Amino acid sequence: MIGVFVGSLLGAMSLGMPIAFALLVSSVVLMYALGIFDSQIIAQNLISGADNFPLMAIPFFMLAGEAMNRGGLSRRIVEMAMSMVGHIKGGLGYVAIIASVLFASLSGSAVADTAALGAILIPMMTKAGYNVNRSSGLIASGGIIAPIIPPSIGFIIFGVASGVSITKLFMAGIVPGVLLAIGLTITWAIIARKDNVAVKPRASIKEILISLRQGIWALFLPVIIIGGLKFGLFTPTEAAVVAAVYAIFVGLVIYREMKVTDLYDVFVHAGKMTSVVMFLVAAALVSSWLITVADLPGQVIGLLEPFLDHPLLLLIMINLLVIVVGTAMDMTPTILILTPVLMPLVEAAGIDPVYFGVLFILNNAIGLLTPPVGTVLNVMCGISKISMEDIMKGIWPFLLVEVIVLILLILFPSLVLVPLGWFTS
Repeated sequence: MIGVFVGSLLGAMSLGMPIAFALLVSSVVLMYALGIFDSQIIAQNLISGADNFPLMAIPFFMLAGEAMNRGGLSRRIVEMAMSMVGHIKGGLGYVAIIASVLFASLSGSAVADTAALGAILIPMMTKAGYNVNRSSGLIASGGIIAPIIPPSIGFIIFGVASGVSITKLFMAGIVPGVLLAIGLTITWAIIARKDNVAVKPRASIKEILISLRQGIWALFLPVIIIGGLKFGLFTPTEAAVVAAVYAIFVGLVIYREMKVTDLYDVFVHAGKMTSVVMFLVAAALVSSWLITVADLPGQVIGLLEPFLDHPLLLLIMINLLVIVVGTAMDMTPTILILTPVLMPLVEAAGIDPVYFGVLFILNNAIGLLTPPVGTVLNVMCGISKISMEDIMKGIWPFLLVEVIVLILLILFPSLVLVPLGWFTS
């Protein structure tokens, strides 16, 4: 049954079929193999798959990200970081890292954050004399912090598929996200010494205070989201609504860079992005239902049973599997397909499900930077107008340090579990 499902899925994808339809095709093949084909089952699971309250957070966070870009919040975050570190050698790289963390705490989408930040910073970095390959690699690597730092769309999808608390996943992602940022900063500090680039003059105290005053409204958003979740004021789904309303309000009333007439385009663009993600989620949940019916998790447990008494070896095996899958499949379908297969294995081995969720999402986020399918990689190539080969020349040091962070988290679970207690106690 594992061979039937994987073979039909890879076969459909190799024909160039979109991943959502490939998942539906593999589901039909699996149903025939099980002798339970019924078109009503597909229709019912498609509808019930998308009809899930926690998934409502996805369209609202996407709406918040779109309103943030249109309303001037994104630009002010970059200007604020620029006033603080723009005068340092390699300063625009540090701006990219700081802005990546702040963007991540606003939207939760790696692709959206990379596109917004790349469009702002790549022209500036190119004009200042930075190597475009390295600049693109840095911004793309910073973009994958978004699925780790709350609010994370990846954690929302994993939480729905696994039944793990989304709030705990959000809180557990804070320290790993900061570790990624620190790793990128150290790597950039080493690399930037080689470049002879123009630096901006040091901003005065007055200019820094002005940029902070202008950007303070953008900084309030992650405080509201994390604080509200920490103190139980709202659920992750309600936090997404708060984020969307706040971003629209600031863009319309405070910054006044977005007009009421712009709202139609903002909602339409967010709706289009949401429809792609939600149809993919619905199709993957059809496959998830059939995976459970076919007892594929039980078969996988049987194959990996020797590793159940050795959780560290099991985690290494699982992460190697996810790395391989991540080179050929996007983040969302990988989460939805592998979660129902791997979670019984993780629970049987006594591994904390929240800890596993952080490792799993981080690994999937790294997959966004691996060719040929890496979505963030392809988006960055389009923005920078460079080839996949060129961006890989610039990205490998940053990709390497992010893999090192993943390895550290596997070897030292306390890096996730101990800080989680600080945020949830």
